[in-house]
Amino acid sequence: MKNILLTALFAAALPFTAWADDDDDDRGFGMAGILSASNKHDLEPIQLGAGIPLTSAPWELKSGAYYEFEIQGDGSQELALVGPEFFRAIWIDEIVVEGLEIRPLGLDSIEFDEAGEMEIGFVAIKPGNYYLKIPGSTGETQRLEITIK
Repeated sequence: MKNILLTALFAAALPFTAWADDDDDDRGFGMAGILSASNKHDLEPIQLGAGIPLTSAPWELKSGAYYEFEIQGDGSQELALVGPEFFRAIWIDEIVVEGLEIRPLGLDSIEFDEAGEMEIGFVAIKPGNYYLKIPGSTGETQRLEITIK
């Protein structure tokens, strides 16, 4: 019985050994598969400022692909971005603020009280139509339409 249990545990760990052995990633996960450089895409930065369009065009994403984007707040006023449905349709790898890496379990919104930048890395998961927007705004340029295919 003991040998069967050890064999089962060893067999269950096999798929992860090649991934864990690759030490290209500082978290010890390696960069194989979904997090590999060949699967990474940079998106247009979001500009967060009074009366400034968030982006020049909607985002079209592919489910299973890894994306990174910056949010650049100019400090012209206290502004937030909301998009709970979008944040639940992705897996957030990390948020980087002034060199500090944050690995949240989820997000609902973000807010800039002053000028600054953050970078968000994520994997698009659930196909559908989503948005990020400045709460309380009604203008089209204050809303980013996002499609995950």
